[in-house]
Amino acid sequence: MGSSEDRVVAVIMVGGPTKGTRFRPLSFNIPKPLFPLAGQPMVYHPISACKRIPNLAQIYLIGFYEEREFALFVSSVSNELKVPVRYLREDKPHGSAGGLYNFRDLIMEDNPSQIVLLNCDVCCSFPLPDMLDAHRRYGGMGTVLVIKVFPESASEFGELVADPETNELLHYTEKPETFVSDLINCGVYIFTTEIFSVIQDVSTIRKDRATLRRISSFEALQSATKTLPMDFVRLDQDILSPLAGKKKLYTYETLDFWEQIKTPGMSLRCSALYLSQYRHTSPDLLATGDGTRSPTIIGDVYIHPSAKVHPTAKIGPNVSISANARIGAGARLITCIILDDVEVKEHALITHSIVGWKSSIGKWSRVQGIEDYFAKLGITILGESVIVEDEVVVSNCVVLPNKILNISVQAEIIL
Repeated sequence: MGSSEDRVVAVIMVGGPTKGTRFRPLSFNIPKPLFPLAGQPMVYHPISACKRIPNLAQIYLIGFYEEREFALFVSSVSNELKVPVRYLREDKPHGSAGGLYNFRDLIMEDNPSQIVLLNCDVCCSFPLPDMLDAHRRYGGMGTVLVIKVFPESASEFGELVADPETNELLHYTEKPETFVSDLINCGVYIFTTEIFSVIQDVSTIRKDRATLRRISSFEALQSATKTLPMDFVRLDQDILSPLAGKKKLYTYETLDFWEQIKTPGMSLRCSALYLSQYRHTSPDLLATGDGTRSPTIIGDVYIHPSAKVHPTAKIGPNVSISANARIGAGARLITCIILDDVEVKEHALITHSIVGWKSSIGKWSRVQGIEDYFAKLGITILGESVIVEDEVVVSNCVVLPNKILNISVQAEIIL
């Protein structure tokens, strides 16, 4: 164990109901951070990664969801991983940095020297111990996890320029209109506690500017539409951009996988990435079988212990089967997420799809998508309690809850 000066507190920003609209219809049933990827809630993966940090004192989840929505999960994950996890509900939006500052007194109760800050909708290997070592070597206020991407996609993220020798962050711009760099911000940070003073300074400057503007009621009315609330502080525009090039911020590049989980399509992609990671981190979670007494398993597959899968079924690769699901004889599952209490009947085929809670897929039916995780109608998504009757084909569709499909459909949003 290290000294008290080495303590680390982790903070995971989980957003809220208004932030998960692109995740519908799956977010109708469950907060987006609790949607299962590779058999575990989305937020479980960064929490599990935080556990590997030496001298971790506490993990806080900060968001807008009602506390009751996270109570059971927080209790369960704290007991399972033997690490204290607590959910903190924001009273109003404060921005990515303002939300951190809003709970500074609680965060500082453990007297940490470093604060790890993560976004829940990031999927990566979270190399936090190595990143923390680099952060301490740099001696700056903050370190940003970065990754190189194809230049044509870089503008969708925060682009940055770093010194190739020292890794100092020299320039940062959020979603630029013109190409700046193929190095992007991964949404994972480590800060010293100096970050709180910097956030306070942003609020103070904003307050001073607001005071100066109150020259006339007309100017006050004009400025009210242009300025952000004084306690609303964005990490990217208000902290990273102004401090770039001032020997305060540094970068740590990951060469492993990284994705943002903004849509249901990306959740399927990220579930596959986490399943692949289990080979190295949790091989016991991956199913095995050769079709004799258990189903034939191909590639990376997770099957919940309570699920029942017929020995003649063929599962994988990249399949996650949740609690109490029932997979019938001769069924074939490829690259899909099967949620709780789903029934897949005999000889059904499911590929590149997410099948919602309590849904039923009929005999000899096909539920299929295409391997385009960004397309609006790429993978097929069935909401809760959707019934696909026997010998029906559902291709590249989004189906809202409680629908009965008795004819084949293709490339439709079924409301």
